[in-house]
Amino acid sequence: MAEQDWMSEMRGMVGREYGRVYAWDKVNEPMIRQWCEVMGVTNPLYTDAAYAATTAHGGIVAPPAMLQAWCLEGLHANNYPPGSTTENPYEVLKLLDSQGFASVVAVNSDLGFERYVKPGERLYYTTRLDAVGDEKTTALGTGYFVTLLMSFFAEKDGGDEKVGTLLFRVFKFRPATPVEPAGEASAAAAPKYKRPKPGISDDTRFFWEGCAAGRLRIQRCMGCGTLRHPPGPVCPACQSFDWDYVEAAGTGQIYSFVVMHYPEVPPFDYPNPVALVELDEGVRLIAGLTGIKRDEIRIGQRVKVEFQTFDDALVLPMFRPLEP
Repeated sequence: MAEQDWMSEMRGMVGREYGRVYAWDKVNEPMIRQWCEVMGVTNPLYTDAAYAATTAHGGIVAPPAMLQAWCLEGLHANNYPPGSTTENPYEVLKLLDSQGFASVVAVNSDLGFERYVKPGERLYYTTRLDAVGDEKTTALGTGYFVTLLMSFFAEKDGGDEKVGTLLFRVFKFRPATPVEPAGEASAAAAPKYKRPKPGISDDTRFFWEGCAAGRLRIQRCMGCGTLRHPPGPVCPACQSFDWDYVEAAGTGQIYSFVVMHYPEVPPFDYPNPVALVELDEGVRLIAGLTGIKRDEIRIGQRVKVEFQTFDDALVLPMFRPLEP
């Protein structure tokens, strides 16, 4: 297909609305409870029926951040409930695939909420292709930013009610082709990618200074003693602004993990295992795993912090298994 033809086709898709995708199940308390347990959310409004009945909501409501979870297809891709659209809201991504822009990286995922949803409500969403940006060249390669907007509704006898939105943006690109070095001069001129440095604020400086000193520091509320991570200005338990920190032992267990395979972004090594580690002190933090192979990682595996220096300057906490 000539460039002007597929470009015109792609631009013509912008603004298109795609049909409904239904939830397999109505909003329900067991799924709310399990989600809260996994995410570490303890707000009684979501799980304590007696408490929730005393609030303005009159009963349990679902955490707003669960909105997308209700309409997911499940374990098998594209396995949607009867009545859902058979249209492909990602057809523009398929078109870009066919033109060589086959790599993808997620850029934004922004949720917006109109109101809480309650047990017993059946949800669905529709999708609109909101925008396709002009061609851009980044460190990853050359491609297009594609923005999709999902609108979520609850079915009502008197007319369905909008409950929230999800803006999802990806970058579809042709990977940048590395230049093969031709001799020492070319090798010296080849770019050397460094690990991105964290944003450091007055709330997080203590943590990164601790890493540089080989200490794992966890923020502590001076009002109620609650430990929290990531660091923040206000205690979520008592709303106190006063805090200090404690030094963690650096031991814990793998609570969850992912293994990044693609896209391969320099300077990281792949496969790249990243874990959610639950420290013995009770807080969880995200960090890379080291000294372990992909098929050896286990939930509940005991690990210990190990500080590694990258680019002769950046010190990051990594976790290594305590046992082979």
